[in-house]
Amino acid sequence: MVKKEVFVPWDNRYSVGVKIIDEQHKELLHLTNELYNTCKQGEEFSREAFQRAVKVAVDYVGKHFSNEEKIMDTIKYPNMAAHKAEHKDFVKQILASVKDFEDGRYFVPNTFVRFLRDWILSHIAMTDKDMGDYLLVLLKKEGKVNFS
Repeated sequence: MVKKEVFVPWDNRYSVGVKIIDEQHKELLHLTNELYNTCKQGEEFSREAFQRAVKVAVDYVGKHFSNEEKIMDTIKYPNMAAHKAEHKDFVKQILASVKDFEDGRYFVPNTFVRFLRDWILSHIAMTDKDMGDYLLVLLKKEGKVNFS
């Protein structure tokens, strides 16, 4: 049995301050770690397991993005269009990579997993943090959050 590695550990500095989003981000990192560990298990095993893992990850990303977008719509987030555009571009890149993989084109699963890691962490650190900050300020103005 191959020991599972934590390729992308959760760190509280990734927290956006919104519990449901933070929990979903933790799950995205978990799925990225699962994909990483699948990639390490050899090509024959990896191909089938990788297809299953990618499907789970893609489905979860769709659910997560939908939740974030509902929150942004509810709070009338001023940068919603740009944020949604990032989500859309990410999904396009993922689907193109999956299609390349399924078509037998040159595809390196480890490179794909590193792309996932880098995109997710940069998106959380910048784009999602901005949205979380906006939401927390909005809630504080409405008296629903006390920072003291």
